Amino acid sequence: MCLFQVTARRLVSQAHCGLKASSSKKQKFCLEMARPSSNMADFREVFAKAKHIAIITGAGVSAESGVPTFRGAGGFWRKWQAQELATPGAFARNPSRVWEFYHYRREVMLSKHPNPAHIAIAECEKRLSKQGRSVVVITQNIDELHRKAGTKHLLEIHGSLFKTRCTSCGNVAANYKSPICPALAGKGAPDPDTEDAAIPVEDLPQCEEDGCNGLLRPHVVWFGEALDPGVLTVVEKELDICDLCLVVGTSSVVYPAAMFAPQVSARGVPVAEFNMEPTPATNRFRFHFPG
Repeated sequence: MCLFQVTARRLVSQAHCGLKASSSKKQKFCLEMARPSSNMADFREVFAKAKHIAIITGAGVSAESGVPTFRGAGGFWRKWQAQELATPGAFARNPSRVWEFYHYRREVMLSKHPNPAHIAIAECEKRLSKQGRSVVVITQNIDELHRKAGTKHLLEIHGSLFKTRCTSCGNVAANYKSPICPALAGKGAPDPDTEDAAIPVEDLPQCEEDGCNGLLRPHVVWFGEALDPGVLTVVEKELDICDLCLVVGTSSVVYPAAMFAPQVSARGVPVAEFNMEPTPATNRFRFHFPG
């Protein structure tokens, strides 16, 4: 059974505490979790006692840095939404178009900088480490802004825009070239009237491992692909030991990441959600802070 299935089964078995007869204490706990608090004084008290804090972040953390999300109305690159380009099938059919899309995203990100949210999270990790307390950041973002801000203990569950993976030998490597290959220079404009560059495969990014020269792809998790089981195993371990979880700037609708915080909450650990608006998971948490 894959880790995702184990996690899902565990979450379902733990979360629905009202399905079986339980003690009044457990019933009270379930009722309390249905009414998240916005009392900052209470949260500060919980935060002060926490020794192992897990911070789960999503696209909302990077919004203030001007990072395009390609979600919702107007979320198009040319005439395509990300869901139509970020797939193994799209890459197999038209690797030039997909690489133009990712080249555009890479070039945009090279001009972006961490915002106060990234900096506060990195500073939190730095300060608490001096007190013998740990912080791990589990992010769905592929922009590396947490890393730029100084976060050390970082788990990028969806990969990174600035890593590539060879489709032949599987080698993964960091890559900050601009442009990533000469043929992509000046390409990738998002305007809907822009024509595809139709770059030959041999001119697209190639593996630099000795004797390989295989076609490179972005080292990100595409729609229809599973998360790296090695990364998920580390995430599971961190969630198992955390005694406080913060959920920052995520809609809690992308799985399996959407299960992480509810899984923590289901075992009685305080979870605090910081988001512009409530999410489908809000009522499972102890705290919710809008804005």
